[in-house]
Amino acid sequence: MTRPVPRDPRAARTRARLREALLAECAQRPLAEVGVAALVRRAGVGRATFYVHYADLEALAVDACADVVREAVEALHSWTGRPDPVHAPPALGEFFASLAPHAGLYRELLAPGGGGPLGRVLHQDLRAYSLRERERAGAADAPLVASAVAATFAGVLADWLHGLLEADTAQIADEVWQLLVALHASR
Repeated sequence: MTRPVPRDPRAARTRARLREALLAECAQRPLAEVGVAALVRRAGVGRATFYVHYADLEALAVDACADVVREAVEALHSWTGRPDPVHAPPALGEFFASLAPHAGLYRELLAPGGGGPLGRVLHQDLRAYSLRERERAGAADAPLVASAVAATFAGVLADWLHGLLEADTAQIADEVWQLLVALHASR
């Protein structure tokens, strides 16, 4: 994901305060019930400042949750050598476990099946990373497998967050890992 990096350190601090304020607000209520007025009050910035940095609350929410995308991509690619086809790398289980504090917000931004604003970012970033890796390995099916990996992971993650898949964090990590290893092994 290419999140714009403000050149001005003050802008970076303001965006960080807005992200922190949003996560704190969403820990108390759903995103749909969060207002810009309460958010800017908590962040200690003006309403106009909010709109300088974000078009709306959803844009801020996606930015605030973008780290989950980076963590997912890193967790999926945290293994070295030959991957264990049955057990996920520990980082993937840790990733699923780390979702609990903001699971409600992730559910609002990641629709069942992997859609929604956060799902689009996750799919885009995971597909790009997978495509680079497949092309680096010289795989002729790189675009197809990259799309399948991104769609599979985003869909399983979203369905699990929405309670459509029953599994604890270790089980879901192993199960999605097995699917992704099979996709990479297919030809």
